[in-house]
Amino acid sequence: MSAAAIAQTAPTAIENLTPGGIDSEHLFGFAEGSDLGVPGEVELEWETTGRLGRRLGRFLAIDSSLALKMPLTADFRLAPGLTFNAYDMGVPARTSGGFNGGFLETRLRLLDRRTAPFGLTLSVVPGYGGVDSGTGGPARSYGTDVALLADRELVPGRLVAALNAGFGFASTRTEVGPAVHGSGLEVAGALAYQVRPGFFLGGEARYARAYGGLALGRLGGQAAYLGPTLYASLSSHAWISLAWSFQVAGRERGGPEGLDLANFDRHQMRLRVGYSF
Repeated sequence: MSAAAIAQTAPTAIENLTPGGIDSEHLFGFAEGSDLGVPGEVELEWETTGRLGRRLGRFLAIDSSLALKMPLTADFRLAPGLTFNAYDMGVPARTSGGFNGGFLETRLRLLDRRTAPFGLTLSVVPGYGGVDSGTGGPARSYGTDVALLADRELVPGRLVAALNAGFGFASTRTEVGPAVHGSGLEVAGALAYQVRPGFFLGGEARYARAYGGLALGRLGGQAAYLGPTLYASLSSHAWISLAWSFQVAGRERGGPEGLDLANFDRHQMRLRVGYSF
């Protein structure tokens, strides 16, 4: 069968409602599949990530983004977006939040899993923010996340696996003091099983490392996460995905074995809602 004959032709929610058809991008939680949507589809996506539990005491952060995803070809997509956040932390509690900044996601599909042994997509996301994500205070932050997103249907039309490998770096300058540079690595693996058309259950595991400097300088800490995931097509145009990850192991540089709650959160939750038109 030719590549054109088996290429994805339907938007995300419709594809996942169709028996035997799968759009893999949002089936997981923090991990992502290699699919991009279809040319001509415009998708509005709202993503909210909750982060809970740090060593500094009370810590609750909510990071949100609104993106407009526009596949320009079958293998290339642009998605400009805006970010927002809210923080409740410290003793006594300090609350802040509002508009944060913006980003431009670029995705290039290198291999299509429909015609190759597995799918592979390169994701590059430069962004700007006006808040320090660790403290919630005002800051100027510039950074870029680069990731390779691989996936494969282990059982065609039923079970999908994903493997992501990412690198990110950022420079943050607060109102006082010099700029702080940081970088990190993350590897994630995930499975999603189609219980019925348009409804997937799964789980994922992630391992992350935090470094000082823009190019993986001194190791600051590491953490491992596990958690369940859910995806559902709500209609032919809308879908939703949910994920919860909890830190099961970690270590801060110079600290005891157990958890790293200086560089990473104890719990991370993610909600995504998309609508195509």
